[in-house]
Amino acid sequence: MTEHPIVRCTSHRCAQSILLRSRRASIAGILCLLPLFLVLPPKGEGQADLANGNFRNPILYADYSDPDVIRSGRDFYLVASSFHFMPGIPILHSRDLVNWEIIGHVYPRLDLSPDYDLIGGNRYGGGAWAPSIRFHAGRYYVYFPMPDEGIFQSNATSPYGPWTKPVAVLSGKGLEDPCSFWDDDGQAYLIHSRLGAGPLILHRMNAEGTAVLDEGNVIVDDPAQLPTLEGPKLYKRNGYYYIFAPYGGVWNGSQVVLRAKNIFGPYEHRTVLEQGQTSVTGPHQGGYVETPDGKGWFVHFHAQGAYGRIVYLEPVRWKKGWPVIGASKDGSTVGVPVTEWKKPVPGQPIEVPSTSDEFDSAILKPQWEWNHNPDDTLWSLHDRPGFLRLRSGFAEDLYHARNTLTELSQDPAYSVTVSVDLKDMTDGQHMGLALFSEHACWMGVIQSGSGRQLHFESVSDSITGPRVSMLSIQLRVEVRDEFALFSYSEDNGHSFTVLGKPTRIQFSWWKGARPAVFNFTTKNDPDTSGIVDVDWVHYKRQ
Repeated sequence: MTEHPIVRCTSHRCAQSILLRSRRASIAGILCLLPLFLVLPPKGEGQADLANGNFRNPILYADYSDPDVIRSGRDFYLVASSFHFMPGIPILHSRDLVNWEIIGHVYPRLDLSPDYDLIGGNRYGGGAWAPSIRFHAGRYYVYFPMPDEGIFQSNATSPYGPWTKPVAVLSGKGLEDPCSFWDDDGQAYLIHSRLGAGPLILHRMNAEGTAVLDEGNVIVDDPAQLPTLEGPKLYKRNGYYYIFAPYGGVWNGSQVVLRAKNIFGPYEHRTVLEQGQTSVTGPHQGGYVETPDGKGWFVHFHAQGAYGRIVYLEPVRWKKGWPVIGASKDGSTVGVPVTEWKKPVPGQPIEVPSTSDEFDSAILKPQWEWNHNPDDTLWSLHDRPGFLRLRSGFAEDLYHARNTLTELSQDPAYSVTVSVDLKDMTDGQHMGLALFSEHACWMGVIQSGSGRQLHFESVSDSITGPRVSMLSIQLRVEVRDEFALFSYSEDNGHSFTVLGKPTRIQFSWWKGARPAVFNFTTKNDPDTSGIVDVDWVHYKRQ
């Protein structure tokens, strides 16, 4: 995940420049897409469990990028990168590697810089990159890199938390993709790569895994045969040390496994998973795990355009001390991604990560992540029970707004509808529903004076809609084939009117475009802060 530069907007001028450049870009043929948008079927389905003993890939049609996985007893736990979204590093639980639920996050916020609060700068594309999760001596350990700060660790006695406050294990810029490992003699190690991918570096750590004990040893550095080597995961099996790692880049790379009798090498290597004749370009970074019956499985991501890096599951068979991942012909040492396969653990019920929310709980459901750290004085589930109250803080635009609440999409085609009470809006207030990314598109309500008006915004269009006469409104976005279409209803959802045209959504900041609810004001006056009350958010697979 490192061969492309991070794009960061550090000022309002930068944000305006990005928008202006994007506005000049044409989206070919978009004017004729509206009729097609309403009739085209989606490309595949989001549900992986086929209810017949088999599953189909992807197991998660969602942007759980850079996944790693472990098993503890009968339970599997998955972690993924979260970048600038808070709380950080989602944790998912499964009993069969196919059906997953979100159970929490590793940390609630990052307070290492005011940039994480969108004060004086930002961390778009920064924050928590590829994490790893391990279990040792009764505790779960998550290690994760932040490209500006270093490698951090948090641990807990239960994956449900509470997790310890992250501590810096190795400080410095340009470090990535760490994985911890405790050997049979109790010695702890940390393997990682560097920004730009490679080489692979191994450190000894203290027993608690809170600090490295040396400068590190380069154990793999072969840019000719293994270009863009990154994301290492370290294991031990039958006397060999194995490193599972992707190479060749996110978009077109393959998966390699390296092995050695000594943890410091020398390592031999073999490509074990590649695209082949499948449509899964760059079957990439992930983690190896075994079911209770000893069968091997590999969880990895595949870059799926604006949907982000979605998650696949591959069977693993071992042949003469080497894994072969995915489907393979007899005698082949290289596998390709499978489309459909027998479930790793039979008999588990169908389950998908949560999406909709009635806001009738005392806490936010675990699917929600704020853009950067939230301002906790500007939101509440208690001020008006049954509603999410959002107070408007000052921002120049959506990219600088605090308390933009986001979630991952879980399907190739879906809709999100939000019901909002508008009666306490004030002059200058902007609220709405977005597909949030560096190239965001959104539809919402802007108040000017005492009047409210609908508005649609994308990188290529800015459309003022009709005045809003009702005190509540429903906003909807429908997504299909990487295009979004917005509509609204002022009659309690009985009918919806389209505003704007189908708009291409885009991958950016290493994340897919995600549904988001926002509320901010362009009036820099605390006395004019307005309120919207979100009654519910309903997500629906199309």
